[in-house]
Formats: sequence, structure tokens, C-alpha cells
Amino acid sequence: MQLESPFHEGELLVQQRVGEAISAQQNGQIIANTLPRGALKFIEQQRMVVLGSVDAQQNIWASLLFGLPGFIKPIDSQAIEFDLTHASLNPCDSFWANIQTEPQVGMLMIELASRRRLRVNGSIAQLTSDRFRLDVVESYPNCPKYIQRRQMVPNLDLTTVPYTQPQFGQSLTSEQQRWIASADTLFVTSAHPTRGVDASHRGGNPGFVEILNDRSLRIPDYAGNSMFNTLGNLLVNPQAGLLFLDFDRSRTLQLTGQATIQWHLDRSIEATGGTHRYWDFAIEQWLETELPQSLHWKFLDYSPHNPITANE
Repeated sequence: MQLESPFHEGELLVQQRVGEAISAQQNGQIIANTLPRGALKFIEQQRMVVLGSVDAQQNIWASLLFGLPGFIKPIDSQAIEFDLTHASLNPCDSFWANIQTEPQVGMLMIELASRRRLRVNGSIAQLTSDRFRLDVVESYPNCPKYIQRRQMVPNLDLTTVPYTQPQFGQSLTSEQQRWIASADTLFVTSAHPTRGVDASHRGGNPGFVEILNDRSLRIPDYAGNSMFNTLGNLLVNPQAGLLFLDFDRSRTLQLTGQATIQWHLDRSIEATGGTHRYWDFAIEQWLETELPQSLHWKFLDYSPHNPITANE
């Protein structure tokens, strides 16, 4: 069912400020409190899902959960079940501790090879050691812009391969800075005090994320669907989580910190695709994890919508 008031005050303020309120109202009609009927099969086919959660100190984290096709299954149009016996679990990921005390989560199912994605925001229920249910609060599909196509290559049964111990820190290492500087994909999670957690995708040509220093990044805000779910959350609550996935070396870098919106920087117009908008991310903590080596991806192509970067 379509939501009567799909936007909170932060989203409305951003939409008004950038002059896209009319487009937002039109596009917001896709936001519903049920899963799209045509997405049920898509959900069951997924092997990877992005999850956003909030820890006890109100830090926001982005996490990845991998599993065999069918480990995520719609119960009906308002609930999704996760079968953890068919998933690859990282016990060191804060997600598992976070949902014990804060059930609100944001979820992004993204199929990189087809550039299809579905966002679902909701609440964890019936949590046990081998499964949990996500009750849907909001659900809507996103456009395919800025997604680099990659094919996940099936390999070993990843549910049997353990994770290694992660590394922790506050300032980025030189290697991590090189990793981020060459990235073409990241995931971002944000939250509103009463409307819950949101998980989203950002993509661009390598170099689209700028390293300001070892504790600060700058990310362009390209033109999108005019709804400004992420920026709307950041306007109200600057806490956010980022996740970089190294597709070549099978590792993740999770960052938590605070974002500051830069509404109009007088820089190259091409770098933002014409918006002049950026957001700066101040890193408070990071966690680097080696993924099971059975996870592999084959690069297919860059999105034709990607703006040029400063390196091009």
C-alpha cells in the first residue's frame, strides 16, 4: 500500500532547497509499506544484501550478509525471513550485537549484474540463532544509475568458510586510502530518529571518492530520484556508515562517522554531474575484514551515467 506521507522533515527540506519537491512527490508514489509484487522472486535469488544498523552508542554501521540463493525469502508482502543456516556469518560484525538492542534496520538488495535494486526499511522480529524476520515498514525499487555491473561467480559453499579476525582503527592506513581512491562502489547507511534506518548505494568512476586526509572523505552527490532519502537523514542526524567492498581482494572496509553536506562547492561541474553538491565524511572508527575467499566477482562494465572524475 502506498504511504500517505512518505517523507520526513529532513527529506522535505532538502527537496525544497534544491528545487526538486515536485519531482520528489511524483517519485515518492513508489514508496509503499509492502513489498512490490514483482520483486518477490528477485528477493529469493539474492546472494548478497546490504544491512544498516545502529549500535548502543548511536553509531551507524553498514554491513554485508552473503548466502545461498533462497536464504532471504518473503513470507508475505509485509515480512521477509532470513535463514542464517544458509548464510555466511561474520560473528565480529557489529550488526549482530546492534539488532539485539535496536531492531530498526535498513536493507538494500542489489544485483550488480542486472543493476536491479530494492530498498526495504523495517524492524527485526523473532530473532533466533539460525533465523530472523524483517517486518517491512517501507519498500521501493531504485533506478539502475551509477551501478557498475559485476557478476558474482559461484564457487564453494560459502556457508562453510569462516571469516578471519578483523582489524580496527580510527585513521585510514595508506593502503586503505589507495583502496578508497580506486573504488567505484560504496554503500551508505543513515538513520532518522523516528523513521528508522536506510541503506543505499553510491557509485562512480574510480576516483569519485576524494581523500581529504586520513580521517576525512568527500563524496559527490549525483542527480538521482529527487527523494533525497540519505541527505534528508543526514540533515537531521549526521551519523552515517560507509562500506567499501574490494571485489578483487575479497575484503570490506566499514566506516562509521559523521557527514556534513556541502550544498554548493565552486568546483568542476562535471565532477558532480552538474549538482555542485558533496558531502564530507569524518571517520570515527573503521573495521577491515577479509571475506571468505570463495567470494569472487567478474567485472562487466561501468555505468554509462557516471560523471567524469578529477582523474579523467
